Order: sequence, then structure tokens, then C-alpha cells
Amino acid sequence: MIVIKDSKKEEIIRKICDYWSPLDEEEQALLAQDISVKQFRKNEVIYNEIDRPGMMMFLIQGKVKIYKDGVSGRNQIVRVIKPIGIFGYRAFFAEEDYKTTAMAFEASMVAFVPMQIIVELMKRNFHICQFILHHLAVELGQSDDRTINLTQKHIRGRLAEALLFLRDSYGLEEDDCTLSIYLSREDLANMSNMTTSNAIRTLSTFANEKLIAIDGRKIKLINIEELEDISRKG
Repeated sequence: MIVIKDSKKEEIIRKICDYWSPLDEEEQALLAQDISVKQFRKNEVIYNEIDRPGMMMFLIQGKVKIYKDGVSGRNQIVRVIKPIGIFGYRAFFAEEDYKTTAMAFEASMVAFVPMQIIVELMKRNFHICQFILHHLAVELGQSDDRTINLTQKHIRGRLAEALLFLRDSYGLEEDDCTLSIYLSREDLANMSNMTTSNAIRTLSTFANEKLIAIDGRKIKLINIEELEDISRKG
């Protein structure tokens, strides 16, 4: 983990202010007074399950996964974060320790703002309060959908849903086919609630059916309509 120098912080504060616009000068100064910015390496933990929450985190660059330890040592990825995204604050409002772990998918830059400052900003600016409530409500709805998808769909449906979820979360590269995130087979399995061996076999089946093309960790979505149909039917 590398702490970013103050010169970079000013640019990051502007990004956060734009993300939460409108903020007046006093609110911007409050946001800036105790912000810290850190660079995380690939697979470096940002916060741990059972840690005590005290910060709202803003993903400035990179990709982050939120996961929960499961039985038999298997993890379940419950959410992915893209820039600029906020995370790590729900447990504070619930007055409990973290129930998940956050880890960088790749080299990532994260800004940390103390929750006391966030609460003060929420008191001053209804727009921020509304933004956070909306964000929590959207995440709850997505969590409900994911719970049904991961528990009721068959393996093919779960993997198709995971590939489409990654497309919707991180987009595609310039060819409009290749997912712009390169996951390990284990991570893809953890997103799809299956074993790594099942994920590998199902990916191979999709490739043989010309639904996708695989080049190492690169996955190209060839027949999106069929993947959507498989996901929908479960």
C-alpha cells in the first residue's frame, strides 16, 4: 500500500466534488480537510471482515471486489466496484463490524474520508444524503437479484449471468466484445457460486458453442443474445 502525495489529492478531491456536485466551497473544504489517498497492489486487502468501519472509500482508479468468506474456505464475491464508486460505509451506519472483505482486482487507487466528515456533509447537504440513500437502495436491490440468481439458476445460467454482470459493471474493450476485466477462473467461480473446476468446464462449453472466445484471462462475448437467453432461463 502506497500513500499518495498531497499534489495528487487536489485532483482527486475535484473528482469527488464533481461526483457529488453540487458542493459549495465550505463543503468542499470540509471534504478535503482529512482525506487520505492510497494505492493498493493487485490482490491487496483494503479492509477485512470484522474490522471496525470508520471511513467511506472512493475508488478513484482500478477495480475492487467485495467478498465474504464462505464454507470450506471458498469465497463468494458479492459486489464489484468501478471508478468512481463508494464502498465500505454500510457497516458504519449499521453500527457493526464489516461483514465482508474488500480487495483490489488490479492496482487501484482509493480515497478515504472519515465517516464523521461524511455525516457532517449529510447534515449540511440534502443532495449528499439523498445520493447515499439511493446508492444503498440500489445495492440492496442488486443484492436481492444476485441472491436469487446464485441460488436458483443452474451452472450455465449462473456463469452467463456473471459474464453479463461483468460487462454491465466494467464494460467492453474497443472491439465491443472483450470484457475489460481479466479475472482468474477462481474469481469467476466465486462470482458464480460454483467450484473452479465447474467454472472452467462451463467456460469451455460456452467456447465450444461459440458463445464466447477465451484467450488466457481475456473473455470475448461473441453471442450476447444467447448468453442473455441462458441467463434469463437459468
